[in-house]
Amino acid sequence: MHPTTLTCQAPAKLNLFLHVVGRRADGYHLLQTLFRFIDLNDTLHFTRREDGVVRRVNALENVPEEQDLCVRAARLLQQECGCTLGVDILLTKRIPMGGGLGGGSSDAATTLLALNRLWNLGVSRQRLMQLGLTLGADVPVFVFGENAFAEGVGERLQAFALPEAWYVVLFPPVHVPTAKIFTHAELTRDTNSITIRALPIGQSLSGIAWLGNDLQPVVCKMYPEVAQYLASLGNFAPAMMTGSGACVFAEFPSEIEAKQVLAQLPQGMRGVVAQGLQHHPLRDLAA
Repeated sequence: MHPTTLTCQAPAKLNLFLHVVGRRADGYHLLQTLFRFIDLNDTLHFTRREDGVVRRVNALENVPEEQDLCVRAARLLQQECGCTLGVDILLTKRIPMGGGLGGGSSDAATTLLALNRLWNLGVSRQRLMQLGLTLGADVPVFVFGENAFAEGVGERLQAFALPEAWYVVLFPPVHVPTAKIFTHAELTRDTNSITIRALPIGQSLSGIAWLGNDLQPVVCKMYPEVAQYLASLGNFAPAMMTGSGACVFAEFPSEIEAKQVLAQLPQGMRGVVAQGLQHHPLRDLAA
């Protein structure tokens, strides 16, 4: 018997480094990055419908239902499979929107994985990744299910084992438009490519000088709040921005140490302590 309801987690991600190594003829930037999942999650509750209707049953500020990546992912999967079933989606957001933590992409990937099961479709993980890429460049890694070294626009993935770690993740009070950063004249677009073999296996990447975020200088120039948060966190450990911002993070070896640092930061700086995951919580949900 297949379930008629599913409740699933959609984890955030960190980019442990993010290099822009070139640009394609169509304008898309070529990247190299290392994705790590963390236990800061959105929660999605899916209830199967028999009438083919796909709807989000709760309101989300500044996210119309038709633009919601969960709704778009569900309808894409319907279309792909000619599925006549529908779904009610209840989405509880904890991952800040527009912060570089991949919340919308993660929600879309969780929707694809959950509905593949809920609708009994049997679509392969590889095909779900291909569908996810049409929704956004970060969606495939969440379907892939492993911490990963990524190339291309972020869709060429190789699993990468990472050590146990805890992170302080801070939420500067600004929304950074990704397109604005990638089109900025001062963005570095020619960082030397590396191979996965160049990365230290089983060790922390924190503080390695040649691993940084190429988007960070542009974002800090445009949004001083991000630079301020980086400087405050950087007093305790090497700090970096994730994705195109605005969120910033630093790695610590223990939960206790991370919590102590979070408590010492200036009052009013919003953030969380999060544990690095070894794999996506839905890794084994694919067909």
